[in-house]
Amino acid sequence: MSRLVIVSNRVAPITEGKPTAGGLAIGVFDALKDTGGMWFGWNGEIDAEPAIAPEIAHRNNVTFATVPLTRRDYNTYYRGFSNATLWPTFHYRDDLTRYQRDDYNGYRHVNARFASLLAPLLKHDDLIWVHDYHLLPFAQACRQIGLQQRLGFFLHIPFPSPQVLMTVPPHEALVRAMCEYDLVGFQTEIDRTAFTDYLLRFAGATMNGDGTITAYGRTLRTGVYPIGVYPDEIQKQATARATVKHILDLKQGLQERKLIMSVDRLDYSKGMLERFRAFERLLELWPNQQGTVSFVQVAPPSRSDVAGYGEIRRQLEAEAGHINGRFSDLAWTPLRYINKRYDHEVLMSFFRASQVGYVTPLRDGMNLVAKEYVASQDPADPGVLVLSCFAGAAQELDGALIVNPYDIDGMAEALRSALNMSLSERQSRYESMMGALREHNLSTWRDRFINDLRAPAAATPALLRCAQPAAA
Repeated sequence: MSRLVIVSNRVAPITEGKPTAGGLAIGVFDALKDTGGMWFGWNGEIDAEPAIAPEIAHRNNVTFATVPLTRRDYNTYYRGFSNATLWPTFHYRDDLTRYQRDDYNGYRHVNARFASLLAPLLKHDDLIWVHDYHLLPFAQACRQIGLQQRLGFFLHIPFPSPQVLMTVPPHEALVRAMCEYDLVGFQTEIDRTAFTDYLLRFAGATMNGDGTITAYGRTLRTGVYPIGVYPDEIQKQATARATVKHILDLKQGLQERKLIMSVDRLDYSKGMLERFRAFERLLELWPNQQGTVSFVQVAPPSRSDVAGYGEIRRQLEAEAGHINGRFSDLAWTPLRYINKRYDHEVLMSFFRASQVGYVTPLRDGMNLVAKEYVASQDPADPGVLVLSCFAGAAQELDGALIVNPYDIDGMAEALRSALNMSLSERQSRYESMMGALREHNLSTWRDRFINDLRAPAAATPALLRCAQPAAA
């Protein structure tokens, strides 16, 4: 069987037996361990000079091939085009997008350099699986140096509608480069439709009878592969740390109050400001909730050197201070906003201790936190998930209370419903969602993509079996 080669922007440090928060890291590492393979990408370090060759390490039947970035490459490829242009645009925040041609040139340069550094390590029958928005043109860079291996790409974040994508000046070049992949995968049918819509409307593409699409002289396949979690493993994590100091401190601070729990990276796409305002509205509209419920938001900082992230942190701190100043008394602080990291097992224990999971991104490719919240619950007394309709997970988790994060009153009403929901209804919703999590777990996501990438083009109908309907 052909060897699997994973290419991602960052090669996650994996220590077997220790928890890791990243679904991508878990799924990729398991796939590589099963068959033996290689994981290639940035090691997270900045060096003065570009690498001549990757640093090679071997662990658990997996070869890790990693390279540093130069300061210039980090600024243009990572901070610049990837996270100041693509990230906000793909999350429908074109108002925050910053485009500089030099950043785009740096983005293409790093993709080409990654391809040239990977090439000497490849075997002719390798299967190459490329991940996420940092590497949209990676296949094109590979083809330009003569690589003919099968190349698949999976986008972990949303793919924007054509009108939004076209706000990025080199949009046509990016989509043309994506067509050099043999298979392009998305989290939801909505994302796949946005991609094919661009090709059909603006690239003169043809949709073929076998489900493939021909554009820019290439025929490729697309598929929908919602990423999952390992729910039974999360259940174990949620109960493993029940007596750890963080959990005991949390429960002592609650003093029998109900808990609304949120965990997010500090990012403007997560809708935390709107979430805070909806919690404030809950306390306004239903004063009997004051003193009976606490809201904990854990938001570890990320990408602090990317423009825009300092501002969202200032806004959240101001809003948290406003809410606490307005409603706190000597015995109760309604909102605890925490900028620190916790181990994954501790976070799962926090989820299990809460009555409401509050997951309301303005836009998200999937949102594994929503799935982790459900999986961490006590089946005998589960909490309720309040979930944004703009998270990919909303198409699978039919037992959640689905909200529009731009509707502050609507979110407040959902919080009240969640806090007062009967046990029988909570259990029914939980069981429905756990069934979906087990059916479409992380292994299912991984194996479906790899099998479809390995299959000949005529096997396209297999891609459609798990396609999700577009949200109404």
